[in-house]
Amino acid sequence: MMPWLMSGLGLVILLLAGDALVRGAVNLSLRLGVPALIVSLTIVAFGTSAPELLIAIQAVAEHAPSIALGNVVGSNTANILLVLGIPAILTGLHTSECNTRKNYIFMLAASVLFIGLAFCGVFTIWSGLVLLAALTLVLGVAFREARAHRRCCDDGSDDLEDIEEADPNMPYWRVGVYLVLGLIGLPLGAHILVDNGTEIARTYHVSERVIGLTLIAIGTSLPELATTVMAALRRQADVALGNVIGSNMFNLLAIVGIATFVGPIPVKPAFLEFDLWVMLGASMLLVPFVFFKQDITRTWGFVLTGLYLAYMTVVL
Repeated sequence: MMPWLMSGLGLVILLLAGDALVRGAVNLSLRLGVPALIVSLTIVAFGTSAPELLIAIQAVAEHAPSIALGNVVGSNTANILLVLGIPAILTGLHTSECNTRKNYIFMLAASVLFIGLAFCGVFTIWSGLVLLAALTLVLGVAFREARAHRRCCDDGSDDLEDIEEADPNMPYWRVGVYLVLGLIGLPLGAHILVDNGTEIARTYHVSERVIGLTLIAIGTSLPELATTVMAALRRQADVALGNVIGSNMFNLLAIVGIATFVGPIPVKPAFLEFDLWVMLGASMLLVPFVFFKQDITRTWGFVLTGLYLAYMTVVL
């Protein structure tokens, strides 16, 4: 029982520390005069994925690379089936009004690239460089488009409204507290969660792959789930869908890309035979909603959530 409780504690610390780091970094950047546009494209993106990143680095450093890979693959599958499914059950998502085609194509391309590199048998530092180069390309395109869009507007005063953590009047001492809490809490939470997740795997004779795909993947998808639920309740389907697509791209290109600098990440046969294809198949389920202007209705929400529960049943 204790490893489960400690895993829960590590997860809570990770989520709180990740939120603190985002708040501190965003407000420090704004106080120093960095445009909100740059903040939203970089710091917020990195900050909200910090738990996954720290877990991946910690897992590779502690010779449990399957936890790192399972976390990424499992989180991407959960983001589509669960993180979109549950909000759709609650209110439905009016995705027919969204224009996310280009980013969705980028996400599919990132998925295909990731799977292609996985079939090399191991993610090495060279694989990581390829993934990070693709991330740089995606961010460069997004930055150019956002800057062009901003030039078409009167000013950038509305940018701050899109960043919930932004508070231009936050005092420096509070910014410092957030940063310290985030920088201390993230490695601490990652260490606790990986150590106890590995202990659970050994005690119950469950593979590290399964722990990464289930316990850790669902846990690190909670921030995305909370964001998507709130976006659905506010009738902001574009935010919900964009959050999932952006998070999945970042998970594939940045998390594993950076983790390879700590050590190689071998790919077990089960990933190649099943899990990676489930991730790609889940991504393809978004085609009707992205290209054919369909809403993710409550019925679709039950279908997506049901598919995720079925996947969990097979994995476990």
